[in-house]
Amino acid sequence: MSATQDTRVIVIGGGYAGVLAANRLQGTPGVAVTLVNPRPEFVERIRLHQLAAGNHGATAAYDTLLGGGVRLLVDGAERIDADIRQVQLASGEVLDYDYLVYAVGSTGGVPASVPGAAEFAYPLSELEQAQRLRARLQDVPMSAPVVVVGGGLTGIEAASEFAEAGRNVTLVTDVVGASVGAGARRSIVKALTKLGVSIIDGPEVLVTGVEPDAITLADGNRLPSAVTVWTTGFGVPGLAAASGLRTDVLGRLLTDETLTSVDNEHIVAAGDAASPSGVPLRMSCQSAGPLGVQAANTVLARIAGAEPKVINQAFAGQCVSVGRSYGTVQLCHSDDSPRRVFIGGRTGAFFKEQVCRATLTFLRKEGVKPGSYFWFKGDNRARQLAEAQQGTLVR
Repeated sequence: MSATQDTRVIVIGGGYAGVLAANRLQGTPGVAVTLVNPRPEFVERIRLHQLAAGNHGATAAYDTLLGGGVRLLVDGAERIDADIRQVQLASGEVLDYDYLVYAVGSTGGVPASVPGAAEFAYPLSELEQAQRLRARLQDVPMSAPVVVVGGGLTGIEAASEFAEAGRNVTLVTDVVGASVGAGARRSIVKALTKLGVSIIDGPEVLVTGVEPDAITLADGNRLPSAVTVWTTGFGVPGLAAASGLRTDVLGRLLTDETLTSVDNEHIVAAGDAASPSGVPLRMSCQSAGPLGVQAANTVLARIAGAEPKVINQAFAGQCVSVGRSYGTVQLCHSDDSPRRVFIGGRTGAFFKEQVCRATLTFLRKEGVKPGSYFWFKGDNRARQLAEAQQGTLVR
């Protein structure tokens, strides 16, 4: 690279982490930023349950989110050749880079171990999955039974959204809202019940089979289901592993505490696909955004010949909508463990909606004024690493 040539930075992935990383980077003179993403629009993953229910599009135009210094390239990344710093794209194009931000995000699916799940269940963590589910729901009567498998935040939001639209919904899970405190859990269950959601839960509740018109439970019970929505499980794209980079057991890129790949200092990770020290943060846009900015800061430090800072971020809470009318905001300690305090009901729904809207506002603001993004910081990371080493960390 000549003395007058810009430093070329490629960001792979245009989600929350990737957009914030690109917007932060493009504010530095002498840095040329290319954002590679397979879709032409930004996907609001936190609204995909609304897309499936038919009350929100869950996308935003990139030209409203990205700073003027970011080049958007709609294409897929097929392989990273770290030795010669190149990215091979699905179109056949090859991009050279000086630094790469790996922000490919996460994926959803159904377990191969459950017979029929791959054929008949509908996951809900990607745009195309939500669109497929919406199309299926439009094909069945409103009275047809819908079963949502999984009582995490996505399962709660999906079940409530469908029920509020007038559908016959059953939520099947071991625990409803396992990540929130007891009070918040009661608030969520109360709101689900008001909306008419039937709940089948308990430590022994396990789905053992999925059919076109039913699911089977471990106790032998068979529940009618015209549409089975699967909201448990998680995966990441296999790009890092396919490129010969070291990953954790789920395929997230292994990094040090500055988010730098343990294999190559010119590759930095952010968001759901990052595994710093093999102890990743909880997957959420609350994690992805700060990780995106911190990954960008690591790249900028390396460009400047400075020592990158280790990650420093804390959690503030968890927000879950229960239809359009209800919601629960669980306030958390910095280590993501729930406090006793929560906000429920219509006030909780209002706060959740403001959080969703603010997320896009923060992306836009960073594009206009790089360096403006702020996040909660804390001293809990050292404790997480120590607990992980001792085998006591619960995630």
